[in-house]
Amino acid sequence: MTGDVNAAIRGAYDGGADQVVVADGHAYGRNILVEELDPRAVLNSGSPSPLSMVQGCQTGTSAAMFVGYHARVGSQVAILDHTWSSSSIANMWLNGQLTGETGMNAAVCGHFGVPVILVSGDQTVCAEATELLGPIETVVVKQASGRMAAECLSPEVARRNIYEAAKLAASRFGAGLASQPLRIQTPVTLTLDVVHSEMADRLELLQGARRLEGKRIEIVAEDILIAYRLLRAAAVLARG
Repeated sequence: MTGDVNAAIRGAYDGGADQVVVADGHAYGRNILVEELDPRAVLNSGSPSPLSMVQGCQTGTSAAMFVGYHARVGSQVAILDHTWSSSSIANMWLNGQLTGETGMNAAVCGHFGVPVILVSGDQTVCAEATELLGPIETVVVKQASGRMAAECLSPEVARRNIYEAAKLAASRFGAGLASQPLRIQTPVTLTLDVVHSEMADRLELLQGARRLEGKRIEIVAEDILIAYRLLRAAAVLARG
């Protein structure tokens, strides 16, 4: 992961970036080896942080790159498909649109006027990102053949591809050719399917939560930031 992130950092700088902020977004945010990180970048590490997987996008960031992402839960031929929590969240919709982590995090970035300009991962998450965000740069570093199986590029080739895509994405952004930020209409209706009905019992305790059916909860939020916090709280509360 650190090597892939470093490749994106090098590409971003060579494409015209003047500062790079990294958010360690996997699990508890302690995956990237700070002692091996490109020294030009700064790292948001640990959890919880206010904006979790996109911590830093609120501090004057111009554009975002999502490195090492996964397709939304239920996707066919997708490595470790999930949406926030495999143990509690079975699916998620924003204003009625089926959405994964790529869409939710892109929407949070969009709230601050930050477009996503690159996504790397398997072929399924890259297709998901293009469908949602338009013609951004994508890097397929593995061809998934199932949830736990894939044909993988060597780290050397994968990182070279990430570097080239990041460089191109940054230069296109600098030239005014990037896709627009993803903005979600407000108020935001967050709909969650959870794994067990008992989890829905717990989520009904959230202020404003409405149970639509056995394992499905709906909450209307003022904006995407509140919806983001509700998703994170729901994932923890559902597990009990």
